[in-house]
Amino acid sequence: MSAARRDFLKHAGLGAAALAGLPSALHAAARTSVATPEFSSVDWQQGVEQPQPQAVDTTWTEKLTGKYKAVFDVPEIHGGTGVWRGGLWLNHYRDVLKAQPSDLNSVIVIRHAAIPLIMSQAYWETYDVAKANKVVHPMTDKKTQRNPVLMTPTEDGLTGMLAGLTLDKQMERGAIVLACGMAFSSVIRTVGAKDKLSAADARTKAMSMVHPGVIMQPNGIFGVTLAQHHGCVFVAAS
Repeated sequence: MSAARRDFLKHAGLGAAALAGLPSALHAAARTSVATPEFSSVDWQQGVEQPQPQAVDTTWTEKLTGKYKAVFDVPEIHGGTGVWRGGLWLNHYRDVLKAQPSDLNSVIVIRHAAIPLIMSQAYWETYDVAKANKVVHPMTDKKTQRNPVLMTPTEDGLTGMLAGLTLDKQMERGAIVLACGMAFSSVIRTVGAKDKLSAADARTKAMSMVHPGVIMQPNGIFGVTLAQHHGCVFVAAS
């Protein structure tokens, strides 16, 4: 385990015993007229014409009513550390400040190179995401084909703290997960290239493999700043 990860876990409140057993930590209907671009920053810089934009759901902001609100900016995969930190924040505010679920609002923005974290295990396994990004199992440091933030105790042996901090578990607790529409264009290209699909068909297939409940935004910075405008404290999570 690297010194940086060990320091992170120590600050997370894990003792020596826990550290020894944990080698490595780590669409709702649209109601606005904002448009989601389906092109990457490279496409934009090169002046590539974007496809017909899609409407964007910003109604998630209506849920930001708690006493404590934070937005976690996750631009890199980094083994899922940015997502784990979002869950740790919820746990620590509950344990230390005795905050109730209604007091807490967590927004996790997955953008830039981290965009594969919103994708299903089927996507990760089919398109060799872990291998391409040198992602290993968060508890064993062994090679994996799986999305670390969607692992399970049964299929992946995820135990202890991390088992309760996966993306789906946090969403069950009310965390809002936003995704960068611009970064998602890389997922569409990956699907299109491997499966030899048109852009439209690749998008349809890619969208079918997004984890349920993730809300696409025009880009990640849009989501980050909109959350801040609605009272969330900014956290550089990964």
